Amino acid sequence: MRKGNNKKIIYFNDAALTWLCYLMPQLKESTISKYKNILNHYLIPAFGEKRIDCITYAEIYSFSMNLLSTGGLRKKGLSAKTINGIISVLRSIFVFADKRYGINLPDIKNIYLKQPTKPLIVLSIEEQNTLSQYLLKNITPCNIGILLCLYTGIRIGEICALKWSSISIAEKTLFIHQSMQRIQTYDSRNESRKTKIVITSPKSPCSTRRIPIPEEILTVLAPQIANGEAFVLTGKCNKYLEPRTLENRYKAILKACGIRDVRFHTLRHTFATRCIELGFDIKCLSEILGHASVNITLNRYVHPSMKLKQDNMNKLSVLLASEK
Repeated sequence: MRKGNNKKIIYFNDAALTWLCYLMPQLKESTISKYKNILNHYLIPAFGEKRIDCITYAEIYSFSMNLLSTGGLRKKGLSAKTINGIISVLRSIFVFADKRYGINLPDIKNIYLKQPTKPLIVLSIEEQNTLSQYLLKNITPCNIGILLCLYTGIRIGEICALKWSSISIAEKTLFIHQSMQRIQTYDSRNESRKTKIVITSPKSPCSTRRIPIPEEILTVLAPQIANGEAFVLTGKCNKYLEPRTLENRYKAILKACGIRDVRFHTLRHTFATRCIELGFDIKCLSEILGHASVNITLNRYVHPSMKLKQDNMNKLSVLLASEK
């Protein structure tokens, strides 16, 4: 902040760093790392030396379009989801600057890129059976973890952080209250140097949950019980598998099974889809998945087939028959 002609002059870089310092006591380490990454790689290079009150709507719109076409390390463009996240941070900085310094800034609420709807990729029943049989015939701590994800829908970061102390064979449940991820670390100059693994609470309060374990999975888990503080994926207290390593091992298993190359997150989609097909209560499924609302579950997974629509429409025939 500088003064000139009795008027405060606030530069974007100063406002952004003050915003982050203000929020840091309330944020998880992973969120702080995410915000620093957005500031250092996108917002400060674009607007850092500009007076914040001189940044125009047109500049911000042009900035978002450039990110879409040439953003990212490879200059091939960023996804709409990533750009919306960057603009969301910028919007938060603007709101903070307005309240703190009384500066009128452009309203950028409607700068939002529509995200294309991607087809939901799930394993076919044949692929799921093939994968399940392979995992059951090749019992290892890692394979048990993959099987657990396929039949409970837990996320990759959640299984990597899961310890045996969070599994109760007697109560037939597992307790999700931690998640593992690799984040960037920063030195005193705020420059990215390297990364590290952190284990924190899950992505949202709704993600902390207790999940019933299917009976057949319990019979696989029971003989493998290890020290309570041991990680499920390794069976050891002082050794873990990080998400990237687990993803690589999973891809190797898919190749060995002759199953198409799909992301680890496909296991979660597959679990949810099978539950819908089997007629699960949606509220129940939503809580098992750790969704913030039933609407998320409905919008993401409930897509009735034409056969199901036809079956439902045929129910109207009863009304017609009653008129005869």
